[in-house]
Amino acid sequence: MAEPESPEAVPAARSDRSPWNWLLLIPIVLPVLTPLFNHDSPRLWGFPTFYWLQFAFILVGVATTSVVYQLTKKR
Repeated sequence: MAEPESPEAVPAARSDRSPWNWLLLIPIVLPVLTPLFNHDSPRLWGFPTFYWLQFAFILVGVATTSVVYQLTKKR
């Protein structure tokens, strides 16, 4: 039978309950709002709204993830 681990060997419970994590919903919900890009104009450099807005959604996702990471990392 194995011996129980000593209390100091058990790692502390991890807490990821920062309210900043709610910002991560933005890049999830934003692309689902199809009325934002359900049309052909305005065009940006000849690209219809759908295409350039998808690239903008990627940038929003990267920016949001970076901000949440910076605000929640342990110092």
